[in-house]
Amino acid sequence: MQKMTKKLTVKNEMGLHTRPATTIVKLLQKVKSDVTFQLGEETVNAKSILSLLMLAAKQNARITVIVEGEDAEKTMTQLSLAFENRFGE
Repeated sequence: MQKMTKKLTVKNEMGLHTRPATTIVKLLQKVKSDVTFQLGEETVNAKSILSLLMLAAKQNARITVIVEGEDAEKTMTQLSLAFENRFGE
């Protein structure tokens, strides 16, 4: 079982609001790995839209992304690209 950790920056002007959160959840529906996002004291399940919104990550927030499972590397790559591309906004 693979475990990967990486810090990703929220580049969206509005932060991690509903649209990017929906994009993340859709992307993660297809993966087998467990994915958690950590911001400050909060750690949430990245497959849950409500949990992502509760993080209330603002623009330039550095989120620690933890991916654990058999497709961890592929999942981390997809998430990194999504953050990099501002979730298509």
